[in-house]
Formats: sequence, structure tokens, C-alpha cells
Amino acid sequence: MLPHARLPMLLLPAAVLLAACSGGDASSSANGDGTSASSAGAVVVYSGRSEDLVEPLLTKFTAETGIPVEVRYGDTAELAAQLIEEGEASPADLYFGQDAGALGALDAAGLCATLPDGVASAVPARYRSADDTWTGITGRARVIAYDPRQVPEADVPTSVFELTDPKWRGMVAIAPTNGSFQAFVTAMRVSQGDDTTRDWLQGLVDNDVQTFEKNSLIRDAVDTGGAALGLINHYYWYQKAAEIGADNMNVQLAFAKPGDPGALVNIAGACVLSPSDNAAGAAELLTWMLDPSTQEWFVNETWEYPLVEGVAAPSGIPPLADLQGPDIALAELEDLPGTLAMLQDIGLT
Repeated sequence: MLPHARLPMLLLPAAVLLAACSGGDASSSANGDGTSASSAGAVVVYSGRSEDLVEPLLTKFTAETGIPVEVRYGDTAELAAQLIEEGEASPADLYFGQDAGALGALDAAGLCATLPDGVASAVPARYRSADDTWTGITGRARVIAYDPRQVPEADVPTSVFELTDPKWRGMVAIAPTNGSFQAFVTAMRVSQGDDTTRDWLQGLVDNDVQTFEKNSLIRDAVDTGGAALGLINHYYWYQKAAEIGADNMNVQLAFAKPGDPGALVNIAGACVLSPSDNAAGAAELLTWMLDPSTQEWFVNETWEYPLVEGVAAPSGIPPLADLQGPDIALAELEDLPGTLAMLQDIGLT
């Protein structure tokens, strides 16, 4: 069964971000030759997306274009903080992150270069920066995962604000150290205000919310009945369904009502870095990521929404145009440090 339908002045020290965010940091060559980041002609990528996903993607790019790519992997927020610390001395040419907030932070720090015209206009305006310095590559929708054995479809909350109701005590799962949850909280802060967001987070804690490290662990907990409800991104369901078959999935997905913070559609995106010594190569890689064939690769491999017109989304999910999150610009998600501080104050990180 398919589921239904101002950072520079606010930035915390990188050590705080490192402690608050999960994920490691490593370097590797996308074409597997072990070359260093100083290799002539190589595009150096700082990737907040996982090596399991990015390595085969960039190997494909090198095979098609002959351009070598070398990658430093880490947490999206961690790498954004590192880039801001490195400043003009950074060896990176392109940043590939998991949410718009980190891209907005880099843009606010003056580290994202203006994109070529063709790249800047490839995706709808709502999924790129207003000043054409970063762009979304794929879209990901926030959803409520639920166990239909414990919560009938008709009783699934239509707003995340319902999750603090005492009737859900101990039954809700979140991943407060995960970047996608943090971006969602930032969106709530922007759209609803800090006081409302802090009260909601405290309400979750008071309601004995379950905490997990990753979205996939929440999905699995709901699937096995360990939690009744959980906040995740949509594609985690599809990844599991591809492995074991949709008919073998107990966990199902529901979309929050229009305008609710729980209906946020965020992006994974990229920018060419202004200190880059290989801006042309970085721009070529970014252009290639937005090519329809590469967008189809993302659909088939990650089950995310393509952002380029004419590329079909994964089957069984609502059209991207039908999803209505909070009425905010994704660039407004830049204040990750404020969100991390709030989560720490409440005891969720």
C-alpha cells in the first residue's frame, strides 16, 4: 500500500556546531584514484550528503565528462561552518548540502558565487535563492509516519502542533540532532515565532517524546510498533519499500495540512563557492546535476522530488505543486545556530 496523500554575526563557533550535529568528516576521490584536493582540474566538493549516495553520482559525472571530482564528506551544518571558518582560503569549489538553511548561511557569509544564467533559471524560483547564488537540486517533503495498527488513518494529526496532546504521550518520535529536523524547526521559528516554537519543543519533551539519531530509525520504530507517530522526510519510506516491497511495510505516511510547519518542502542543493579556483568546473558539475537525465537518477536512486520541469516524480506521492508548506522563503532558514541553541536549551541535543 502506498502512502497517501545573518548567519555571520550569529554563527556559533564551529566546535559547537560539530558537537551539536551528527556525522563524520572524511575525504576521498570520486574517481577512486586517491589523488589529493590539489590535483589540477579536479572539482573539490564539500558534501553534506552521504558518501553512499554521492560517490556513485560523481563517479558517473567523471565518466561522462572526464572531469575529476574530489570530495570531503561531513554533516551539512558542520561543513558550512568549516567553509565560513576557512573563508577565502578554502580549497572547496562546490558545496552540496542537505537543506536550504546551510546554503542560506553560506550566502549570507558571502561565500556563494552568482550562478550562470542557465543554472539560475533551471528550477522554480521558490527552490533557489532570490539572488541566484544557490539552487535546489532535489526536493524533500516533511511527513508524519504512522502505525495504522495504533493510529487509524482518520486519526492521524494534520498538524505537528497536535503532537503535544497528552493522548500521544510517549508515542511520538523525532530526530533532534538530524539536519532535516533542525531545518524544520527553523522553518517553524520563521513562520510561527520563537516563543511558539520553544513552547512546542518543550511540549514534546513534557509529553515524553522519543528521540532517535536518524529518520530511518524513526521509520523502522513506527514500522515495528515501537512508536505510533514520527516526523521524517518522505523518501525514507520509499527507500525501505524498494528494499522489502511496499506490501511488507506496516508504517504509512500522512502529509500535514497546507501551511503547517510539518508540511515543509525543503531542498538538497548546491552553490559554487566564491573562493573557488575552479569555478568553471564547479558550474559544469552543478549544471550536470540539473540535467534531466541526472534528475531522473535522483528519482530512481533517492526517491526525492526532481526540480527540473519535465522530469516525473516518484510514483505514488502527491505532485510537488500540490504540497503547501509554511509561506516562507527557503533562504530564511539560515539561522541554524539559533535553532541549535534552542534545542540545547530545551535538552533535545
